[in-house]
Amino acid sequence: MPVIHVLSPHVADLIAAGEVVERPASAVKELLENAVDAGARTVVLELRAGGRDYIRVTDDGVGMAPEDAGVCFLRHATSKLSDERGLEAIGTLGFRGEALAAISAVSRIDLLTKAEDSPGVSLHLDAGQITQEAPAGCPEGTTILVRDLFYNTPARMKFMKSDQAEASAVFLAVQQQALAHPEIAFRFLKDGAEQLSTAGSGDRMAAIYTVFGREIANNMIEVKGSWEQFTVRGFVTKPTCTRGNRSYQYFFVNSRFIKSRMLSAALEEAYKNQLMVGRFPVCVLEIDLPVQAVDVNVHPAKTEVKFLSERGAFDAVHYAVLSA
Repeated sequence: MPVIHVLSPHVADLIAAGEVVERPASAVKELLENAVDAGARTVVLELRAGGRDYIRVTDDGVGMAPEDAGVCFLRHATSKLSDERGLEAIGTLGFRGEALAAISAVSRIDLLTKAEDSPGVSLHLDAGQITQEAPAGCPEGTTILVRDLFYNTPARMKFMKSDQAEASAVFLAVQQQALAHPEIAFRFLKDGAEQLSTAGSGDRMAAIYTVFGREIANNMIEVKGSWEQFTVRGFVTKPTCTRGNRSYQYFFVNSRFIKSRMLSAALEEAYKNQLMVGRFPVCVLEIDLPVQAVDVNVHPAKTEVKFLSERGAFDAVHYAVLSA
């Protein structure tokens, strides 16, 4: 009797979805990144019940033609890569073609989209399958509505936290994008109440002011520096303005939010002997470098990267902050 079974495509899709979409915040992050990649100038996120029941993202980006809308939910369908050479120089936030397929596999989705010189189209999907498709009158851009997240994966539903906790994680994902892309106006509504609204003026300090508040913004100094092929720019707090953890440290590599112990260590090394034990500086730092010098294809969540020169990245952040 055989012991090894080949999983059905449906079960395989559910497993793959679990790697990409851990909670509502994961879905929101992917949808916001798609909006940024689409060239949006304005992005509106609406959330209900912590994202379990309702997530709606509306953008004014390039939108999709009807023929593209029909295939964008297939696994590994993407407009951002065409061959293996593209993996060596990824310049977009998304590239795997997994996010929409993963989200649609564990939810019910309504999509409304229109590209320039193309008719609008409306789609409805249940568990990744298109059940309705029709022409639609709508402005250029894309609106995607995700309902009943994890309705068909009760095991994942069990591990959902309270609506407040899930909404807080979503809020964090919105803040990350607002700080990474000050040129885009982000608006976040939770259960009908506005939680965040950025101007989209391109001024990163204005975005910091909106996200962090007056006290932190008024205690920040500008960072500008370059080291080898790295350019570092952004803001850090004065040694007198610190926090009890590192949750206010935001690093972006080529406008992609990342988590990096190494960059945190470089930041804190610049404050050596100036901070009390257990206190940490706040930062919003953008590290720009050639796309060939960093590998973003490391983790499904795309929040970890590998630098071709780890030492160079450390020194670039360390010396830029030190000089500031």
